[in-house]
Amino acid sequence: MAITEENPGYKWVGTRPIRPDGLEKVTGKAQFGADLMLPGMLFGKVVRSPHAHARIVSIDTTAAEAMVGVKAVITGSDFPDLAANGAHASDIDVASNAIAREKVLYEGHVVAAVAATTRDQAEAAAKAVEVTYEVLPHVLTVDEAMADGAPLLHEGMITKGVDPAPENPSNVASKILHERGDLDQGFGEAHVVVEREFTTKPVHQGYIEPHAAVADANTDGRAHIWCSSQGHFQMRAYSATVLGVSPGNLKVTAAEIGGGFGGKTVIYLEPLAVRLSQRAGRPVKLVMDRDEVFRATGPTSGTRIRVKMGVSEDGKITAAEVWMAYEAGAFSGSPVGAAGMTAIACYDIPNFVVEGYDVVCNKPRVAAYRAPGAPMAAFAVESVLDELARDIGMDPIDIRLANAAVEGTQASYGPKFPRIGFVETLEAIKDHPNYTADLGPNQGRGVSAGFWFNAGMMSSATVHINENGSATVVTGSPDIGGSRQSMALMAAEELGIPYESIKAVVADTETVGFNDVTGGSRVTLATGAAVVDACRIIVEDLRARAAKTWDVEVDQVEWVEGQAQHVEGTQPPLSLNDLAAKSGRTGGPISANASLNSRGVGAGFSTQLCDVEVDPETGVTRVVRYLTAQDAGRAISPDYVEGQMQGGVVQGIGWALNEEYIHNPDGVMENPSFLDYRIPVASDLPMIDCAIVEVPNPAHPYGVRGVGEVGIVPPMAAVGNAIRDAIDVRMTDLPMSPVRILEALNEQSD
Repeated sequence: MAITEENPGYKWVGTRPIRPDGLEKVTGKAQFGADLMLPGMLFGKVVRSPHAHARIVSIDTTAAEAMVGVKAVITGSDFPDLAANGAHASDIDVASNAIAREKVLYEGHVVAAVAATTRDQAEAAAKAVEVTYEVLPHVLTVDEAMADGAPLLHEGMITKGVDPAPENPSNVASKILHERGDLDQGFGEAHVVVEREFTTKPVHQGYIEPHAAVADANTDGRAHIWCSSQGHFQMRAYSATVLGVSPGNLKVTAAEIGGGFGGKTVIYLEPLAVRLSQRAGRPVKLVMDRDEVFRATGPTSGTRIRVKMGVSEDGKITAAEVWMAYEAGAFSGSPVGAAGMTAIACYDIPNFVVEGYDVVCNKPRVAAYRAPGAPMAAFAVESVLDELARDIGMDPIDIRLANAAVEGTQASYGPKFPRIGFVETLEAIKDHPNYTADLGPNQGRGVSAGFWFNAGMMSSATVHINENGSATVVTGSPDIGGSRQSMALMAAEELGIPYESIKAVVADTETVGFNDVTGGSRVTLATGAAVVDACRIIVEDLRARAAKTWDVEVDQVEWVEGQAQHVEGTQPPLSLNDLAAKSGRTGGPISANASLNSRGVGAGFSTQLCDVEVDPETGVTRVVRYLTAQDAGRAISPDYVEGQMQGGVVQGIGWALNEEYIHNPDGVMENPSFLDYRIPVASDLPMIDCAIVEVPNPAHPYGVRGVGEVGIVPPMAAVGNAIRDAIDVRMTDLPMSPVRILEALNEQSD
């Protein structure tokens, strides 16, 4: 179902053609990160810390180096000491996370790597590396890390964002603060005030393909990297930092990617593979197994969040106070900043304070996960808003409509919203039959809303017209969510030629201009805008070529449905095929480049409705209906938009009901596999119904808003609110597993 503000009558944009990469993927021809084989290639294996926190006393690689087939062994000493060279703190963290030097800060932290002729030889050599550790006390949660006298991960860490700066170091990397109005006055005006505390656990993005990298180093100091990545330009920059070389010395090619969701925006294997290749003089492949992915790559943050909100009798929010602490893992950089900006952004609230803390602990450094930081904040805020609606007897959609941000509302994080579609998503839910569907015994219904900024950033694109009138669209944005199709659809619309005549290509870092990471729901918006700009340059070129052919002024030529037409109809039309065939006589190859730093970002809003059934005997929660409404601005490819919406919901349901990292008291992860870390499967879920709302973003040529992230923001609260409706118990800790629900029911009956 699509709810469209206006219908522009596009020929290709908004259609549902066959995906361009579908055949290669279903036939197994697509080349993923681990598929590449090069002549003489070696296999690498990483040596990882078994401890959550320890000082490295010594590393002895002698035995490993002497083993049959071993061609290279590296440790942290084989990389530049960025700290000693006065590098920026963020660069030091990137390098220290890639390979430890003095201390290991989490189980799975890299301490060495080997390369050998076979996988078995590499694994045997990795086991032969002898590391002596001095085990140190560790902290695993924000509560432990923020406690007085807690063991410190970084002895020199002084909390940023506090004035005056603290005198003593701590595990709190930074503080964020957003405030407006008079909090005491706002709570004084409230008819009802609700205050709750919530916790969430770290969860994994759940991508199916593990991390992989292949490196082939030349003797001139240059190297070629192939990797599974959401941003190969970013991988080039990070790898260059760790290796101490110029980014221009590295060429990076993005392989096909088997999922990422933010988790493949970080380097892990790439600089190790390059250094091993340099030492061995041969290409080296490194591939993680699933255990390594869980133990050593970034999940999202575990959190503790407190929310206090007050409303008037008519449901207007008078005040909100939010306190949040987010795990950063071993190095600073949790998404608490984004959480603070998104927590109450859906609503126009006159008085508020949002305070957040970025806290390091002895777990892998967190990585992005779809709208990083926002889902946990929404779980807390939307749960409290649900309680307030119940307390004043107000419909959950109506209380959100009464406070909804609209065009001109000043967002809680500063700017005023341009045209947005939040109200339309609320109305789409309320108008849907699911909203009034009958509920059975032990069933409940929950509503939740969510916001994500969406990103713009830098993109480049090149469009070539081939001799037969077809077109090749070249970008540097790895296709993780359908961007090749959206690029081709917009190019077809601009050029006026069939979608099937467009080939979209993801190029390496030496072939196309700079592109920021595929993340932030930015690619169809920003890279798409670059493609549109390049196509429009080509159309102007084609008009000029037709004018030259007809010996008329350019303003006498129009470009209509893939043809140059004389405005007075005195010349026969020239198709793109015609002009391409004679390009050598009219100016040479037909090609155009476009680059931009996209500023016209369209904010994303989603409202979701969840019906659940809770078994009071087992505590098992079953989702029986689910509806999601999201403002896409313009759905360039509705199939992909619905897929993004449904995927976000499914991941959010898993986060709500099943998923969590479990560590033993020593800081060792106990469920590092998809057998013990359970993500939802198709049989767990009903059909996810989608309502695509289209309120065009005026800053994009086709009205695009990013759609990849906001869909994961509401589900945890929607599920939690539905459980509250079903069993009359407010769940405040994620996941809402059967054990926790039974415990809550037992407490209720006591």
